Amino acid sequence: MEKTIYEQMTDKIFLSGSKLIPQLFEMIASLSEADLLMKMPGTPAELARDIGKNEEETEAMCKTLYVKGLAFKSLKGGETRYKMCRDLIQFHDGTILWPEATKAYHDLWQTFMETEWPDFARLYTKVLPTAVTRVIAVEESVDSGRQRVLDMDSVNRIIDTSEALAVTRCTCRVIAHKCDMPVEACIQVGNAALYTLDRGTGRKISKDEAYAILRDCEQKGLVHVTMNKSHVGHFICNCCSCCCQTLPLIISERLNLTAPSRFCATVDESLCSGCGTCLDRCKFNAISVESDKASVNAEFCLGCGLCHITCPESAITLIETRPASFIPD
Repeated sequence: MEKTIYEQMTDKIFLSGSKLIPQLFEMIASLSEADLLMKMPGTPAELARDIGKNEEETEAMCKTLYVKGLAFKSLKGGETRYKMCRDLIQFHDGTILWPEATKAYHDLWQTFMETEWPDFARLYTKVLPTAVTRVIAVEESVDSGRQRVLDMDSVNRIIDTSEALAVTRCTCRVIAHKCDMPVEACIQVGNAALYTLDRGTGRKISKDEAYAILRDCEQKGLVHVTMNKSHVGHFICNCCSCCCQTLPLIISERLNLTAPSRFCATVDESLCSGCGTCLDRCKFNAISVESDKASVNAEFCLGCGLCHITCPESAITLIETRPASFIPD
């Protein structure tokens, strides 16, 4: 049987076999919009010829798809070109934040995350060379006397060197509703900030506001996550262990969906009182307390640093355990 255009779109973002992704595409894109998306990439003039419409009408459709989060635009050679979302991440993050997305649309996304996503996640960890995202440590938790914090290790420096900043709602918490953690908590950096401001799906923030969001998220126990690349930019998510796309599967199955930071927690037993505060702070079950002393399972520790900032004796710090080359170029 010939595949529907929505099934073809699903194939294009590497989710062949999904029953729900075609339904999500159908909920947000008409047949004519789907046809235009499948003709991308191209300029409005090029796409108009492909779909048999005039350029003005085609450009208006492209702009609508851009706002919906189904299409992305770039300027090359002085012309605006549009391309369809390339993968699950772009489709998920772009369309969930569409201001006109309905509750039914969000609910179907959550159904996908709970029923189909785990199997796709297991497959991705087998075929992808490395995780797409990476934990980035709470900077004050790093033992600065024992190693140097690089720009790619520092949320503060990512913020400080950014030319544009915006904050968006956390797409995972928007659809999952499993906790009362802050929803407006994803910081967009550089071009990602310009993109979200252009679409109208986030608000511009100052560096001081960004720092305040980060500090609040740290105190609330949210994990900083960014792109797993050595260059600085794109986003800083602040992830919970219940709604997040990746953390629950890391916790339950140890899937390599988000790479650890370059650091690992270590305990100074001479300072540790065995109070157990760190047990509640650790999302990854990497800490245990025996004989009134905490210890860290390095295999489970993702180096987020949340255990440090609430330790009453400052007995836990992060030390460098992976070289700079651990983070892909």
